[in-house]
Amino acid sequence: MLPIGILVLICRGTACLPIVAILSLTQFASRDNVATMKTPTFYPETVASFLKRRKIATLGEIGEAMGSASERSVFRNLSRLEYLSSYSHRGKFYTLRSIAKFSREGLWSLRSVWFSRFGTLLDTVVAWVQRSEAGYDASELTRALHVEAKHALTRTVRQGRLQRGVVGNRYVYFAADDATANQQRKRRDAHVAASRTTSMIVSNPDLAIDEAKTTLLLFFSMLNEKQRRLYAGLESLKLGHGGDAHIAKLFGIDPHTVARGRQELEIGELDRQTMRAKGGGRLSQEKKRLT
Repeated sequence: MLPIGILVLICRGTACLPIVAILSLTQFASRDNVATMKTPTFYPETVASFLKRRKIATLGEIGEAMGSASERSVFRNLSRLEYLSSYSHRGKFYTLRSIAKFSREGLWSLRSVWFSRFGTLLDTVVAWVQRSEAGYDASELTRALHVEAKHALTRTVRQGRLQRGVVGNRYVYFAADDATANQQRKRRDAHVAASRTTSMIVSNPDLAIDEAKTTLLLFFSMLNEKQRRLYAGLESLKLGHGGDAHIAKLFGIDPHTVARGRQELEIGELDRQTMRAKGGGRLSQEKKRLT
């Protein structure tokens, strides 16, 4: 960079002494750069207002709306708010906790982007498995969370946050707590045993062997009222036309109960965490046994 000269007069009394001051152009350029590189100023309230309008957005979209702010600046402002990142789409979308309308299962989605009140995908996987009746295998949890869950399950096992065991011919994931995991394993074993004999039983109850009946009754005894209704509805769906009456006869229950369970499954709006309160429901009656 070539220097430039500026003539300066230094006077004392009537005498003046000319001096040439040598300045570099870089001094001027540096001041220009400072002015040019100054980042726009905005506040967390600005980010909150934008998200309330858009509901969800990426860091880049928020930064563009704020005047080409860097992602680092956007995240710094987000960190001062109660924000959530999506557990789908690799966590690239953001929203405010006050915006999300979570289901009873703790999930919320908008434009096919999924958020969880438990946080990240790993945290959500752990919460769902810990709260489950009989654990989850990867395919079951993938359907429930609407994202691929196998990799997340494997990571949580390595971290010691979940346990994994082989049931039947597949891996099933259980809570890290041994007492909870043992209860989940028992329910899973009963479910697998019942599944092996269910097809034979529902196709023709008159031909079902005593062992198969005992297995099915054991499985039923571990379900609450809602789970029995849903299970009956599931078997009715498998049979198709006339399934409600057939299953009602098999289990000794009202056909309307079977139909209700089937309709709940078809709609898909289930609360997997709901359990009947202690003492709720009808007075206990002697169960009708298969003969």
